[in-house]
Amino acid sequence: MSLTTIKGAAVAALVSMQAFHALAESPLTLLAGQPVTVTVEANMARRVFVPRADAGDYLKGRLAVSAGRFDLDLVDAKGDHLRRFAADAGGAVDFQFIAADPERRLVVTAKQPNGSYSLVVDTRVAQADQRPPPPSYLSRIVSDAAATFAAEKSTEAFWQIVTQRGAPLVEDGLGGNKIVTFVGRGAKRNIRLFGAPSGDHEELLPLAGSDIWFRSFVVPTSTRLSYQLAFDVPDLPGTARERRVAILATAKADPLNHHPWPADAIDAYNQDSVLELAEAPPQPWVEDKDNPQGQLTSFSMASARLGNTRQVTIYRPAGFRPDTEENVLLFVFDADEYLKRVPLPRILDNMIAAGVVPPTVAVFVANPDREARARELPANDQFADFMAEELLPRILRETGLPPDPGRTVLAGSSYGGLASATVAMRHPEAFGNVLSMSGSFWWSPAGTPAERSEYIAGLFTQGPHLPLRFFLSAGLFETASGGTAGILETNRHLRDVLTAKKMPVFYREYAGGHDYLVWRGIISDGLIALFPGRHK
Repeated sequence: MSLTTIKGAAVAALVSMQAFHALAESPLTLLAGQPVTVTVEANMARRVFVPRADAGDYLKGRLAVSAGRFDLDLVDAKGDHLRRFAADAGGAVDFQFIAADPERRLVVTAKQPNGSYSLVVDTRVAQADQRPPPPSYLSRIVSDAAATFAAEKSTEAFWQIVTQRGAPLVEDGLGGNKIVTFVGRGAKRNIRLFGAPSGDHEELLPLAGSDIWFRSFVVPTSTRLSYQLAFDVPDLPGTARERRVAILATAKADPLNHHPWPADAIDAYNQDSVLELAEAPPQPWVEDKDNPQGQLTSFSMASARLGNTRQVTIYRPAGFRPDTEENVLLFVFDADEYLKRVPLPRILDNMIAAGVVPPTVAVFVANPDREARARELPANDQFADFMAEELLPRILRETGLPPDPGRTVLAGSSYGGLASATVAMRHPEAFGNVLSMSGSFWWSPAGTPAERSEYIAGLFTQGPHLPLRFFLSAGLFETASGGTAGILETNRHLRDVLTAKKMPVFYREYAGGHDYLVWRGIISDGLIALFPGRHK
């Protein structure tokens, strides 16, 4: 064939292809909900679709490629490019856009000679219909209040229910759970929930311009928690922490709750409100049972090692005899909280009298101040040495008890739980038992790499088997936040590490949060697990 013939054939083919493209680009109308399936021949490179839409409509659809590779673009009526949805796609691609005018077009371009696909606009929402759905409410009572307010502009029936039942409102939920709704009335800017089941400070929501503020949660029927409400918390300049702690400026007991704790608090700001659902674990040892009372004595103890002085209080049970072999020696961190907020002396009176634990001497170890607590309790070797080499010998002299690590236990909550584990880890020859309540095992020293953030679990993993026994507990509401592992997750991990190291572990989870109301029952559970008495 001559060169002229070849050129002529090529020109003829090009003209033919251009004509076909012009034909293929004749727009096809694309109706919402009606997919179009296209099989591409060797010379079918491009197909244009015009979605049926009005200006402002929201369109969502899908290109589903069954064979070949395709581009998907949005163009205007002149064919000028506006947006690419897919490039060289070989599977399913979703797309969505606003029809700024009725002439927007979708163009599917084949990247290979053969192939097939389907194109559909499965959702079209007119601009007039683009509004949020009406609010839905977990709580039926709140839903009814919203409907009543919309019709009558009155909330009195709702507040009568709250006054009668008390807050928070409790209703049946799915799966045997409960719906708990915290409520507040008449705030100007905000109401924040301090002690929420989420483990965070939660904002109550205003109801449709009424005087009702509310927030609902789904919780287990075994839930126990204490909380406060903070009305009109100021929004302050400063760090995230400074803004967060501003909640303490107004937080106080819920005025609509019928169960204040403690009932005789000096004011509502020093008082919490209590929620205890029907299946919350019993706390039978907290109330006064008129049992023989132990004796409390206190002394100040200076430490040259730590450079400070602290108050130490010793509880000796009624009828205490230091030569009784079954005696237990219990050290408790955060003394003030466990002498007052958690009435541990009374709890021990009741438990010992009932025979559920052996005679127990308790040593309440106070913090010199908040700064010392934050410095000493988290994995501080100097503090651990103070406990084993200064305080323990002093207590043995004061009480006449013989040294017995198997009958000696360290107990605490939060940082106190962390200290209980790390002091025992450093001095297992002195302290053979750990009772940790919501231990702060998320903690790690400054500068710890992210992959070693669970620092304490790592120390136990790398260290030898130790002659220690553990009782660990965590709250179901103490979960991760802000991208870091929470108390619940880190306690579970530590449990698994200790189990792998063949160290005995009692582990419990409770439907609660970081809460002394919960811990006042857990400390009894822990003592019974570690040192069961003659009457279990």
